[in-house]
Amino acid sequence: MARLELEPTIGELLDRQGVSRRSFFKYCTAMASLLALPPLAARAMAEQLLAARRPSVIYLSFQECTGCLESLTRSFAPTIENLIFNVVSLDYDDTLMAAAGAQAEQAREQAMRANYGKYLLVVDGAVPTGDGGVYHCAAGRTGLDILATCAKGAAAIVCVGTCASFGGLPSADPNPTDARAISTLVPGKPVVNVSGCPPIPEVIAGTLLQYVTSGRVPDLDEHLRPTVFFGNSIHDRCYRRPFYDQGKFAKTFDDAGARNGWCLYELGCKGPTTYNACATVKWNNAVSFPIQSGHPCLGCAEPDFWDHGSFYSPIPSPRWGKAGEVSPAQAGAIAAGAAVAGAAIGVGSVLLGRRRIARRQQEPKSQSDKGNEE
Repeated sequence: MARLELEPTIGELLDRQGVSRRSFFKYCTAMASLLALPPLAARAMAEQLLAARRPSVIYLSFQECTGCLESLTRSFAPTIENLIFNVVSLDYDDTLMAAAGAQAEQAREQAMRANYGKYLLVVDGAVPTGDGGVYHCAAGRTGLDILATCAKGAAAIVCVGTCASFGGLPSADPNPTDARAISTLVPGKPVVNVSGCPPIPEVIAGTLLQYVTSGRVPDLDEHLRPTVFFGNSIHDRCYRRPFYDQGKFAKTFDDAGARNGWCLYELGCKGPTTYNACATVKWNNAVSFPIQSGHPCLGCAEPDFWDHGSFYSPIPSPRWGKAGEVSPAQAGAIAAGAAVAGAAIGVGSVLLGRRRIARRQQEPKSQSDKGNEE
């Protein structure tokens, strides 16, 4: 019998741990809000999760720095312990699991056999393909071989981080190992990219939870990223956006504009061309995000961000935003033009008022006025 048929439902697990139904509904309400779902979706999510069984998760790491997994361990909603003990069954992760060597590999193979066609494969890091993939080997096998074997029986693949999603730093020019994104190596499999260097922990957890709730990959953008988290640019939601619209930009990190919270575009901010939830979900339990801390966005959730030139140079106009977006130079011109137009309107109004007063003084008095004088 497959493991999933023996696995208790999430609702049964929560009952065993003494988690009240009220607390669980509060949690689902918070997650529905995080996923930008309507209020009624929280109850539907709760009912689906209570009846669902935890899917088996195989977590693989290739060319990476472990920062993405470190980020996930700092998730607040859900916490990492809630995620791996109550929402998913983390059956293999060579960084977090106690087992090692042959014992760890046996656990992975057993989980894959028991849940073939149903398990969720989570991957961080790019895969080197140069010279037959010899630049990454584990248990005597190349990363290419391990990925192909594990992807074959996966229901879907979630790529965590920009390295897995787009190649990231390992594939940056000149890319000596010929590192590649996961999606280019697993044709025919549903792939979800949760990009970022590292990704926001709640975005990783929210994507996994959305899959558990619905049993399918979420709606994706052109880069295979969940639109609920990557549907808007950081610029669209940035609290400094009003200063951009006014043409007010910090010129250095310690000038008056920087101290007054002006737009960081001229210091290299890539927010207008970067799509992520940093400005809304934020980091460290929604405490802050880089721009709020006074540093421009590096564009780490976008493909090839390492090769886009200096992190501290403004975005060249050919790469600027979407159609209809105004450039910083245009924003400044618009702001200046508006100021001039406002001054002109004000002067015109004063002159017009004076002319009306003078005209009234020159007009002949009416009969009622004459009668009052008599």
